[in-house]
Amino acid sequence: MTSQGSDATGVSDDGVLVIGEALIDIVVPADGRRQTEHVGGSPANVALALGRLGDRVSLFTAIADDPRGRRIADHLGSAGVAIDPASWSLDRTSTALARIAADGSARYEFDVTWTLPEVPIVRNPVVHVGSIAAFVRPGAEAVLAAIRNAPNGTVVSFDPNIRPALIGERLSAVMQVDALAALADIVKLSDEDAEWLYPGWEIDAVVDRLLAIGAGVVAVTMGGDGAIVGSTSGRVTVPAARVQVRDTVGAGDTFSAGLIDAVLRDPHLLLTPDAEALAALGRHATAAAAITVQRAGADPPTRRDLLRAVRADAVRRGMTGGVGLFAF
Repeated sequence: MTSQGSDATGVSDDGVLVIGEALIDIVVPADGRRQTEHVGGSPANVALALGRLGDRVSLFTAIADDPRGRRIADHLGSAGVAIDPASWSLDRTSTALARIAADGSARYEFDVTWTLPEVPIVRNPVVHVGSIAAFVRPGAEAVLAAIRNAPNGTVVSFDPNIRPALIGERLSAVMQVDALAALADIVKLSDEDAEWLYPGWEIDAVVDRLLAIGAGVVAVTMGGDGAIVGSTSGRVTVPAARVQVRDTVGAGDTFSAGLIDAVLRDPHLLLTPDAEALAALGRHATAAAAITVQRAGADPPTRRDLLRAVRADAVRRGMTGGVGLFAF
């Protein structure tokens, strides 16, 4: 959905390019036990989830050559994620303090620097952006420029993943969401994101707005109520999997990765996004996210984990006459 530009520095030219923040989540559990540190940052989590699923993925981010930065690189590298060399640009790696509530939800306090030394060239067939990187200046300008300069035919995925403590005034954030959504083939947001951006709006009205701006497919996750996935050709509600939630850290990022992974395996899901295709996208992403919420921190599934869960669900639904999840 984008046009070719010229002024930038090159990155990997195959698989998925993720542009956005990578940081360390300092997790404080609800039961008061000792805090732990985990690699985080929404875009980094998306890259990790794609790598775990066996997809080729590279990350253009901003980290420091310090113990936390090297931990991020090692952790993502273990899933096959390539870190662009220009990412080593900070003096100190960013952190987010995540306080986990009794219901598994997380509240964040950020110590984040987001700046990019240059605008990356997108040569990849798929690019994903979002979260802090889409809003915090000066790096946000480079993110938007990278998407605007991407070649025609690039599949663009965008997840605003709103962090009110960092992104400032709401109307300015809405303008940035509009600019990126207009270029995106996939827009994923949570119901909390939607409420912050468009207070008092029904979810369907938010989907309508983003589609009218130019988004190809819009998915809104609603926690235990599942997800709504819509296009100009149809709209479906995908139920949430019934699982024991440990915490929700990284669940939305895994959902985004699930959408991208489905498209990588069947591009026709975006070419003809009717109700059947939308349901397939939503079920695949929901199945992946359901595994993550059963684990501590952002710990997305491997391909084997996902296929095992899909098969188990198909057996359960088959016994009751239901329809199984869509699997690749």
